[in-house]
Amino acid sequence: MPIYEYECEGCGKRLEVWQKITDEPLATCESCGGKLHKLISQSSFILKGTGWYVTDYARKERKETQKEDSGSSGTQDSGKESS
Repeated sequence: MPIYEYECEGCGKRLEVWQKITDEPLATCESCGGKLHKLISQSSFILKGTGWYVTDYARKERKETQKEDSGSSGTQDSGKESS
């Protein structure tokens, strides 16, 4: 549920309210009875867990290149002489 911020035009009091998106916006201040208007505030958005970084998403081309590299390194090792 989002948190909405309101400011009273009468007394200048600011308040934060947990409301559903479908709830009607608040209209009157509880302190002075003045008119409230919604404020536009900075939202916080935090990505947690795996899968949010470029390194977590392997591209198809990258997987194919890694397979080719691992396959070619095996053939290079087989050509070396053991001492």
